[in-house]
Amino acid sequence: MGRTEEARDAPGGGEGESTATVLVAAGANLGIAAAKAVGGILSGSSAMLSEAAHSVADTVTELLLLTALKRSARPADEDHPLGHGQERYIWALLASVATFVGGAVFSVYDGIHTLTHGEELGDPLASYVILAVAFLLEGYSLRTGLKQARQEAARFGVPLGQYLHHTPDTAVKAVVMEDSAALAGLVLAAGGLLGGQLTGSGVWDGVAAILIGLLLVYVAWVLGRSNAQLLIGRSLPPFLRNAVREQLRAVPQVVDVLELVTIVQGPREVLIAAKVDFRDLATAAEIEWACEQAERDLRARFPAVRRVFLDPTPGRGEPAP
Repeated sequence: MGRTEEARDAPGGGEGESTATVLVAAGANLGIAAAKAVGGILSGSSAMLSEAAHSVADTVTELLLLTALKRSARPADEDHPLGHGQERYIWALLASVATFVGGAVFSVYDGIHTLTHGEELGDPLASYVILAVAFLLEGYSLRTGLKQARQEAARFGVPLGQYLHHTPDTAVKAVVMEDSAALAGLVLAAGGLLGGQLTGSGVWDGVAAILIGLLLVYVAWVLGRSNAQLLIGRSLPPFLRNAVREQLRAVPQVVDVLELVTIVQGPREVLIAAKVDFRDLATAAEIEWACEQAERDLRARFPAVRRVFLDPTPGRGEPAP
């Protein structure tokens, strides 16, 4: 199918799928954090302790994402006529801050402390076992997130990378990015342990801890920027905006779409507002029915559309009555 046909599905995954993805990630990270902390204490490895902080930060992140999913699902009310969909991005933004403060800052500090003060290296065997088990668990969590992301990308007919870049479902994006960073962090931690074991120097471990921290800084920055853009108000991608415009132009009595505004309010919530030039000879009743038909057609083709506001506007250059 082409992109326009695939756009008939929602711009984000279902709430149930997103919740399940986040729950899997949270459960995996909670157990991994405890195991890494034990391994870090036994081996004296700052990289292992950094990875423990990484997993703790990821667990806090996923708890905040679960809060976001629950609170954003509340229906619209008199005080919030457009619903609560964008509240998810506030909590998701806090989650990215938790990743930065809880993981990145600790990891960089611990790595610098190791480089400047040295460290007492212990038996790394337990740490290697824990890292191997953690790699399997993180891999399974990443597989769950990627599975949902690939399904959604297929609905749009776009590459996975493009979907992750544009998706308003930042819960899935966070899980995929954090689990990918976790796997890279595990490799770095193992490298730090091995370097220290072979050379007897804690420098390798300190460098690994700093690299893990910098990796978390990047993840926090990307997720924070994505959520900030959605909080400010982000439009649909260009190919979807063009599809919406063409759908409106296909409605009888519509001559042209003079101005189109689309705002993503959540993974399955899109607001559309447009200035529309109707045929000059159309009656008021015909314009009313054309607006109703336009809304029905948009909802049928794009199920994520929740609100449609059309403003009858004279075409450019038309004389005033």
